[in-house]
Amino acid sequence: MAVTVRCGGNGVAVKMFRLIFVLDLLDGVVVHAKRGEREKYEPIHRFSSVVETSDPLRVLEAVRPAEIYLADLNRLTGTGGSNKEAVSEIRAKNNEARLMLDCGVRGVVELREVAEAGLADTIVLGTETASLSLLEAASNVFCSCGTSASASVSLDLFNKKVLARDESLRVEPLGLLEKLNAFSVEEIIVLELDRVGTKRGIDFDFLARCVECSEHSILCGGGVRGCEDLSRLEAVGVKGALVATAVHDRAIPLDLLRTPAPPQTALSGIPRPEKRAASQPAVPKAFPTEPSKPP
Repeated sequence: MAVTVRCGGNGVAVKMFRLIFVLDLLDGVVVHAKRGEREKYEPIHRFSSVVETSDPLRVLEAVRPAEIYLADLNRLTGTGGSNKEAVSEIRAKNNEARLMLDCGVRGVVELREVAEAGLADTIVLGTETASLSLLEAASNVFCSCGTSASASVSLDLFNKKVLARDESLRVEPLGLLEKLNAFSVEEIIVLELDRVGTKRGIDFDFLARCVECSEHSILCGGGVRGCEDLSRLEAVGVKGALVATAVHDRAIPLDLLRTPAPPQTALSGIPRPEKRAASQPAVPKAFPTEPSKPP
C-alpha cells in the first residue's frame, strides 16, 4: 500500500501519513472544485463515482473519513447564502472526525467568534483572506478565549504566486514559509489552486523545498492523482494531503481515508483538542452570520 500504516499500542492501525477528505460547500451543497474557478463549480454527484448525492451529510455518511477539510465557499467569496446550519450540523454529526474549517476568516474578532462557536478542531487561515497580523495574533486569540481549537495556515498559490489581499503576504512562497516559522500554528497547507481538481500531478521538487524551509508540518493541497503520489509525498517529507477528486474517481480507496491519523502534538501555549465521547456529541454554538471586518 502506498501510505505507511503502523499498529498503535492499543492494536489499532494508525496511519502515519494524513489523508484529509475535502468538502467544498457552496449554497449548502458539496461541489467539485477545479482550478479555483468557483463560478464553474458543479454539484459533486455529477462527477463522483462514489456518491449519488451532493448533500454534505450523506456524502460524509458514504465516505466516513477520519479527517475532514471543510471549505465554506460562500464565506470565502463573500457571496451567496449562509452555510451556518450545514456547518454546525456537519460538526455535530461527525464528532469523531478531526475537522478543519476554512471559512475565510479575515480579522481577530471573527476568528474569536468562530473559535468560540466550537465548529472545528482546526481553523484554517488562508493567505487569500487573512492578514499577516492575524496569523501572528492567532495563538493569543485561542488562548484568550479558552478554546481547544488551533490554527493552520493555507499558503494559497496560483502558478506559484501567493494569493493575498494583504500586500505583506505577497512575497515569494518559500520566503513566506520561512517568515511563518516564528508563528505558533498547527501546520501549513501548500494549496496550489491551479492544480485543484485537475489531477495534473504534483510539483514534488517544490514541495521538498517547502519542507526544507518550514519548521511546521507541510500538507499538500491540489493535484493528487492516486496512491503513488501519496508515497512520493511521504518520501519528500510532506505529512499529509488534502484529497477529493482522486477519492471520487476511486483512485484512492475509501479505507485509507478511514484510518485514524496520529494525535496532534502540543504547540506552545495552544491547548490540544480532546476526543469527545460518541454518546455526547458536541452542540456547536451559533455560527457568526457575517464575516467581521479586519481589525
